[in-house]
Amino acid sequence: MIPFSILDLSPIVEGGTAADSFHNSLDLAQHGERWGYNRFWLAEHHGMPGIASAATAVLIGHVAGGTSRIRVGAGGIMLPNHSPLVIAEQFGTLASLYPGRIDLGLGRAPGSDQATARALRRNLAADADEFPQDVVELMDYFSEAPRRNIRAVPGAGLDVPVWILGSSLFGAQLAAALGLPYAFASHFAPQMMMQAIEIYRATFRPSAQLDKPYVMLGFNVFAADTDEEAQVRATSMQQAFVNLRTGRPTKLKPPVPGYYDLLGTAERTMLDSVLSCTAIGSPETVERQLKAFIERTGADELMITAQIYDHAARLRSYEIAADIQRKG
Repeated sequence: MIPFSILDLSPIVEGGTAADSFHNSLDLAQHGERWGYNRFWLAEHHGMPGIASAATAVLIGHVAGGTSRIRVGAGGIMLPNHSPLVIAEQFGTLASLYPGRIDLGLGRAPGSDQATARALRRNLAADADEFPQDVVELMDYFSEAPRRNIRAVPGAGLDVPVWILGSSLFGAQLAAALGLPYAFASHFAPQMMMQAIEIYRATFRPSAQLDKPYVMLGFNVFAADTDEEAQVRATSMQQAFVNLRTGRPTKLKPPVPGYYDLLGTAERTMLDSVLSCTAIGSPETVERQLKAFIERTGADELMITAQIYDHAARLRSYEIAADIQRKG
C-alpha cells in the first residue's frame, strides 16, 4: 500500500473558535504520527469563516513543535500572495527549527475571493501568471549558491522539498518541467485529474530534487463503524460546498441526516462532481473505494482530508484509513 498523508484546513466548526481548531489540528497531527501517516499538510485560505489556516507557516510551526517525526508542510502556500524571499525565509526558519521534516507545496490560486485577494496583494503589480518565475526564484533562494545577490537567511543551502500543487494542466506541466513532485487537488477539483497525471508523467524531466515522477492525489475519506454513520458524517462537508458555491461560506456545520436527499438536482450534480474522489462508509466499504482509486490512478501517495464536524469522529475516520493502509 502506498503512503497516506493528512491534509488539514484546521476547520472552525459552528459553535467553535479558531483556538479550538488549532488545538484539534495539533491533536490530529499527534494521532496521525502514531498511526503512521507520512505528512501533515495545512492549506492557505483567506476570508473563509470555516477555515483557520490562513497564517499557514505559523500553524506549521505549531504542529511541527508538537510532533517529532511526521513531515509537516504547506499544501499549499499560494505564492502570488507573497514575496518569494519572504516564503524562503519563513520556510528556511521552519527547516532550521525542524530539520528534515518541512515540505513546501506551492499553488498559484489566491485561496480567497477576488476582494480578499486584492487586500492580500504583495504589491500592485502582483500577477498569478508570474507563478513559474516566482517558483524558480524561490527555489534559487534555497540553493547553496544562489544566482541572485540576495540571500535568504535562514534559507540558503537548506533542504526544503518544493512541490507544485494544481487542479489543472498548468501545474502538471510546470512540475514536470522543473522536475518537482506534483500534488493534484482531486479532493475538490477532480475534473482534469487523469489528464494532468498523464501529462506530468509523460513530460517529466529529472532534477536534483527528484529523479522520476511522483504524484500525490487529494482524497476525501469519511469513515465510520457503519455505512449509515459515515453518510451522516459526510453531510457537514456537503453543506460546506453547497454554501460556498452559493456565495454563503459558513463555519463547518453539524451533520444533517438525509441532507443530500433534501437537495435539488443542481446541488446534487455539483456535489457528485466536486466530491467524486471520495470514500464514504464502513472500514470495508472505504477499503474497497480507496483501493479502486489507487488502482485507477497509480498514485504514489494519497493526501487524505476529512472535513468532519465532531473531532472524535474525525479522528476515528483517520484511524480507519490508517488501519487500511497498514493492512495493505
